[in-house]
Amino acid sequence: MPKLGFGDLVTFENGLAGMAVSLELDYAKIVILGNDRDIKAGQIVVSKGLSASMGVRSSLLGHIIDIFGNILDDRLVNIDENESVYYQNIEVKAPGIIMRQKVNQPVYTGIKIVDSMLPIGKGQRELIIGDRQTGKTTIAIDTIINQRDNKKNFYDIIYCIYVAVGQKRSSVLNIFEKLIQHKAIDYSVIVSATASDPASLQFLAPYSAATLGEFFRNGGYHSLVIYDDLTKHAVAYRQISLLLRRPPGREAYPGDIFYLHSRLLERAAKLHISLGGGSLTALPVIETQAGDVSAYIPTNVISITDGQIFLETGLFYKGIRPAINIGISVSRIGAAAQPKPMRQISGNLKLELAQFREVEMFMTFGSDIDDITKRILFRGMRLVELLKQPQHQPVNIDYQLILIYAAINGHLDNLPVNKVKKFEEKVLSSEIPYLLTVRGQLRWTNQNKKNEFLNSFVQSILTSI
Repeated sequence: MPKLGFGDLVTFENGLAGMAVSLELDYAKIVILGNDRDIKAGQIVVSKGLSASMGVRSSLLGHIIDIFGNILDDRLVNIDENESVYYQNIEVKAPGIIMRQKVNQPVYTGIKIVDSMLPIGKGQRELIIGDRQTGKTTIAIDTIINQRDNKKNFYDIIYCIYVAVGQKRSSVLNIFEKLIQHKAIDYSVIVSATASDPASLQFLAPYSAATLGEFFRNGGYHSLVIYDDLTKHAVAYRQISLLLRRPPGREAYPGDIFYLHSRLLERAAKLHISLGGGSLTALPVIETQAGDVSAYIPTNVISITDGQIFLETGLFYKGIRPAINIGISVSRIGAAAQPKPMRQISGNLKLELAQFREVEMFMTFGSDIDDITKRILFRGMRLVELLKQPQHQPVNIDYQLILIYAAINGHLDNLPVNKVKKFEEKVLSSEIPYLLTVRGQLRWTNQNKKNEFLNSFVQSILTSI
């Protein structure tokens, strides 16, 4: 193998594939992409002269696949034997600055607290971070489910790729069944490299998912890739590096662990209109230990991404779900990827919640409060109640607009806290006039008339409770 290059594929005598990860003067180190039990000394190894690649095609939608694009489930849908398969390298260079355009189109998650205060844009990289069992995967799955509405408009459809790194097989199957149950599987793909798979497959899985996302993006469509999770991905790479006898650094991770994740996440981009205007949005997931965001991998990924959604164990056990700490969470794209009506309405929402948290802490001392403090406390309690959301029940952006407008403008101040959910149910079951939808609101020229229309709609709902 005189022309073997870094990252090239080799084939063993029994048909098993491997990838060159270290090249010395007289030998090469190969990671085996599969079960290594059948490999024995003396077998012939042949270089293919090709980099690691996967077969991408649109008929992978609706299936669980491995890192090479082979379908693993037994669903007999969307399978076209005659469809062309495009082989694309798993490792490619991220698009340059000239190839990109500004991130200014929203990706609606259906989660009220995210869409109102932490908007995500097409082409953005938003980190979901928190301890185990705090609802990180739930946010990702809810975002996929919320894209159901886009199926009606061909140009707005977002193809979702969920990559499971180092998870249990039962967990992957559970997510697959949830997507089928909520009719979200037709525009989704699950890339699986489970805990029982070799570290080499777990290491390559996110790159395969990004390659599939780029297939849709380069075709002028929009894609969303969820990396669940990059902590296990880093552990798999550490395992490979230590076996290759590379020098360990902080927390025994190799020195290039930052480059590992930066070259993956930089592939998220919104392409220039001359290149089709497609986008790849990344939602990486990181698991922390006891809320420690200053650990090595969390700080690395926080510095690469365009913001983070931080989930807190304390809030989760209080029953505030999604358990998002709005003080630490941020979206650095901000209002650029948010519709104007929501931007106008939710402007003071973060401030109101911050004031409420402060007053709530002050109230634990049991002191008397004045009228202004009482108003902050009463409104804050109703805002927190309104922003609670059951899992797998995303809310359309138009309904979110009405709910947040009602809470932020004091319409719910006199409503008992236990009736806030009743108000929400009434709004969600009502038929919203076109002028109160996101697209309809953009037609308003008179702000006072718009508010008058909103107020009368909200009051009509309140009187029916």
